[in-house]
Amino acid sequence: MRFGLEKKIILPYLPIFLVIIAIAVLSARSLDELKRINRSILEEDTFLIQAADKMEEALLAQESYGRRYQILNSREMLDLFRQREREFYELADKVTALPSSENLPLQELRALHARFSVLYTDAAGAATISPGSGEFDELAGSLFDRMTALLNLMIQAGEEEQLEKMETANRIGIKSFQITALLSLLGIIMGLGAASLITRSLAGTIRRLKQATEIISAGKYDHCPQIDTRDELGELAGALRLMASSLSRIEQLSLDSNPLTRMPGGLAIENTLSMRLAENANLAFCLVDLDNFKSFNDRYGYARGNDVILATAAIIRTAVAEHGGEDDFIGHIGGDDFAVITDVRTYEALCRTIIKRFDESIVAFYDEADRARGYIAAHNRQGRQMTFPIMSMSIAAVIADGNKGMNHIKAGEIAAELKAYAKSLPGSVLVRDRRENGPVPESLDHPTLRVLQ
Repeated sequence: MRFGLEKKIILPYLPIFLVIIAIAVLSARSLDELKRINRSILEEDTFLIQAADKMEEALLAQESYGRRYQILNSREMLDLFRQREREFYELADKVTALPSSENLPLQELRALHARFSVLYTDAAGAATISPGSGEFDELAGSLFDRMTALLNLMIQAGEEEQLEKMETANRIGIKSFQITALLSLLGIIMGLGAASLITRSLAGTIRRLKQATEIISAGKYDHCPQIDTRDELGELAGALRLMASSLSRIEQLSLDSNPLTRMPGGLAIENTLSMRLAENANLAFCLVDLDNFKSFNDRYGYARGNDVILATAAIIRTAVAEHGGEDDFIGHIGGDDFAVITDVRTYEALCRTIIKRFDESIVAFYDEADRARGYIAAHNRQGRQMTFPIMSMSIAAVIADGNKGMNHIKAGEIAAELKAYAKSLPGSVLVRDRRENGPVPESLDHPTLRVLQ
């Protein structure tokens, strides 16, 4: 599974991300619990305390209205007494609806309050106790004190429950903080650990790549950094190995290339021809040689001779670009000898073009007098006067049409034999190999061009 640099860089943040999720979940659960506790405090405990206080106020008001009713026998006082009585029971009903009401003395409180109400509103129902008598006051006070005590117990229970829930909420907060701090510390440690491991790994890989680059830049192209990480750095190492291999080939070509034309030299020509023949390619191996070049050099000097070589190289390049293919190869063996490896279907048109353009351009390199004569007059080493014609071109073409028996050595031998024969013929000549009956010259459209078929 490929684990790229982007994922490796993100990886140290993963523990922190997981910690954040865990903290968020924990905080949500803690907040939900605290919310439930606070709601319980407000809706149950606080309500119970407030309801008990109001019930005690209602009880005090009832006692006041009840005494006034007994003294004044006023219907209005009785109505106010009954109103407070309803308020008392409404509050008692609401307290009864609370989840914790089963632990409260509500039934006893109701029973005492019922006796308290009857005592003030129906003296006959109170065992004929006379209002205002000592016995009445003692009974009324006893009932009032007992109900007040029960209400105080309810307030105390509400306050204790409230305090207990607040302590629970406090414990939950402390525990949540401790777990959050622990998870944060764990996430930081894991994140730093992962970051340290990945950073060290990446730094080591980059350091090895840097060392490999320095070694390759020093010319040691056989150095291959062994970096097997399945990421961009591993791909970079692979690209560096390919680059080193390419630089090695380029260096070989550079060392082998001709310093004048910068074309690949004899080694590159041999390797290319050998490789393509091994692939059973249908190709034409063409040797290009200039006739009477030495006499031109002797007459005009090496500088002008180099101009001829460069012009010939340019003619070959242009002709290959026009008539050849992308895989065509051009090499400069040395001196006035060139080589072209091209497709067997295009070689003839390509060679015709090279010879035609060479013949058209070569006369411009001669002095006017030599052009007018059509030859160079010079003395040989024995001092005898000799004449050398205007330069011409001989091309020897070896055709390999997938013949498995052909190799670069045999092709070179055949080409050398054909070139020697071509140079024995006057003018520019293209000679093609036909081994069965030997080479036979045959005129073509160009007056100085012959083909052996």
